[in-house]
Amino acid sequence: MMPTLELKNISHAYEKNKMILSGVNAALMAGTMYALLGPSGSGKTTLLSLLGGLQAPTRGSILFQGGDITACGLEYHRRNHISLIFQNYNLIDYMTPLENVQLSARRNAFPVLERLGLKRDEILRNVLLLSGGQQQRVAIARALASDALVILADEPTGNLDADTAKEVTAILKDCAHVSGKCVVVATHSAEMAKQADVVLEIRNGQLKNVTG
Repeated sequence: MMPTLELKNISHAYEKNKMILSGVNAALMAGTMYALLGPSGSGKTTLLSLLGGLQAPTRGSILFQGGDITACGLEYHRRNHISLIFQNYNLIDYMTPLENVQLSARRNAFPVLERLGLKRDEILRNVLLLSGGQQQRVAIARALASDALVILADEPTGNLDADTAKEVTAILKDCAHVSGKCVVVATHSAEMAKQADVVLEIRNGQLKNVTG
């Protein structure tokens, strides 16, 4: 089976002599949930950014279903292949949760938001009037409502209570197993890692499969 995303000899540096990632190779499959571990500053967010086409690697290539993402263009890749859950939410602050999710959804956004625990009045409220945890749920709902084949999530449960975090983890797992998406989650959560199909870890610029 062809990988959904493939990294080929990826290296990346923000400064000339400071390599964040070095010679990374990986094949990421549809129908699989990946947990991406590593200490702060190890390159987890950088790797998600490269996979999502937010920036190009210093060296190497990233393939989506066998094609180099630079061939179709990074903007096209972001818009059509990737759904991102950002650590800082990236919501449009003058809109409601419903409006934020409807921007990327081709279906009714209400059920997705309700499944993540938002009440009707919260769904129709300006996002700036919501708590951090509620805004995180909106960001997750926006990704879940997208038709993109890949979900990339940066610490998606970081601002959530334990019960909601558990539910979000189950939803992301369903996205992989039921909807057939490739789900990659950068996390510090041991519980999230336990639920993942494959556990990857970045250390000293290298990516290793550490699935127990």
